[in-house]
Amino acid sequence: MRRTPPSVPRTLALSAALPLALVAGCASPGGGSAAAPTTSSSPSTTEQTEVGSSAPRLALTYDGGVQVLDAQTLEVLADEELDGFNRLNAAGDGRHFLVSTQGGFRLLDGGAWAEPHGDHAHYYTATPALTDVVFEADRPGHVVAHAGRTVLFDDGTGEVTAFDSAEVADPDRETRRHRTPSAHHGVALELQDGTMLVSEGTEDARTGVRLLDAEGTEIAASDDCPGVHGETVTGGETIVIGCEDGVLVVADGAITKVDSPDPYGRIGNQAGSDVSPIVLGDYKADPDAEVERPTRVALVDTTTMQLRLVDLPASYWYRSLGRGENGEALVLGTDGALHVIDPVAGTVTRSVPVIGAWEESEDWQDPHPQLVVLDGTAYVSEPATSSLHAVDVTTGEVWRTAELEVTPNELAGVPGEVDEHATGEHTGEGGGHEEREEGHGR
Repeated sequence: MRRTPPSVPRTLALSAALPLALVAGCASPGGGSAAAPTTSSSPSTTEQTEVGSSAPRLALTYDGGVQVLDAQTLEVLADEELDGFNRLNAAGDGRHFLVSTQGGFRLLDGGAWAEPHGDHAHYYTATPALTDVVFEADRPGHVVAHAGRTVLFDDGTGEVTAFDSAEVADPDRETRRHRTPSAHHGVALELQDGTMLVSEGTEDARTGVRLLDAEGTEIAASDDCPGVHGETVTGGETIVIGCEDGVLVVADGAITKVDSPDPYGRIGNQAGSDVSPIVLGDYKADPDAEVERPTRVALVDTTTMQLRLVDLPASYWYRSLGRGENGEALVLGTDGALHVIDPVAGTVTRSVPVIGAWEESEDWQDPHPQLVVLDGTAYVSEPATSSLHAVDVTTGEVWRTAELEVTPNELAGVPGEVDEHATGEHTGEGGGHEEREEGHGR
C-alpha cells in the first residue's frame, strides 16, 4: 500500500559441488546449528500489538550498532549494539532483516508483520530486536529474496543455503543446499519453479553462471561473464546478472549475453522492477580506475536485448540505484539530487534536491549516502549531517527528515507485510555486496 505523506513538520529531532538437497531443521551454511528461533508469524521478543495497517520498518547500521526505525515517522524504535562493519539485507518475509556480521547472517526482527485472515489481513507490531538466530558463514555475502524464497551465499566456502522466506525464524525450516566447486564472491537465487541460478568462479576470477533445475541438474550455463557481480529479477521471472562487458539475461531456461558498447563496460549492480522489463544498472568503463565515479547508467531491455547508456548530471556510487512503484529508474547523485529516469525514453525527467553534495570515498566501507525505496518513498541517508530523508517518488516532495544521534552507514527496509515480489536489495535492492577482484570494494 502506497503511503500518503502526512502533514507534519519537515524536520524532527529524534534519538536515535555438493548435490542440491533438502535438509530439515539446521539452516546454517557452515554446518553448525542455529540458535532456536521463533516463527515469522509471532513476535520474537515482546508482546504484540494489533495495528490498523502495515507498519514498514527501516534498519540502519552505524559504527558499533544497528537501529530500527518506523518508516512513517522515522522514530528510532530500537538500538542494538553490534561490533564491526555490518551489512544489511531484507530477509524476504516482510518483517526480518539479515545482518551480515562476524560469524554469519544474524537475524534482526523488525517488529512488524501481517497475518492473513480470509479476504483481509491483521497487522501487528512488537519491539524490534536482534535475535539469537545465526546462519553460520565464513564470509557472509549476498542475500537474495525472490518469490517467497531466500538464498544466502557464503563467499568463504561457496555454500548456498535456500529456504522459504516465511520460515527464516523457524527452527524446523527445510533448507536446500548447494556448494560451488570453488569458493568465490558469488550469488545465487531461486525462481518460483525451483530453478536455481548460481555463479561460478574462484577467489581469483568469476567467470559465469549455471542454471539448475529443482533436482540440481544443469539445464543451461554460460562462461561468458567475466567478473560476475550483482543480480536482479525484473518483469516477473527474468534474471539479469552483471558482467565486466555487459550482462547475462536468463529467461525461460535460456541464457543470453547482452554486450556493453565499450570493450570494458562493467555492470556490477542492478535494480529491477515488477512492472518493467527494463533493468537499471551502474556502468563503469575504466578498468584501471581505483575510484571511477561514473556519470552514466545502463538500461537493459530484456525483451529486445538492447543496452543503452544514459548520461547523468553528476556521478553516483553503487548504493545509489533504485526503482519506483511505476518502474521509474532512480539514481542518487553526488550533487545531492535524486534523478528520476524514464526507462522507456531513456531520459532524466526530474532531479529532486535532497541532500548536500558529496563525494565517493576511496574506502567503500566509509559511511556514504544510500538509497532505499519502500512503499512509494525513497529513503536517503546523509552521513555528513547524520540525517535520514523521506522523498515521495511521484511528487518529489521531501516529506520528512530525521536528525539521528548516530552516523548512518548501511540502510535497508521491510514493508511490514509479506513481500511476494522481493528481489533482494538488494534490496531489489539488487541488493548486493560489491567487490574488487583483489578484495572488497565497489
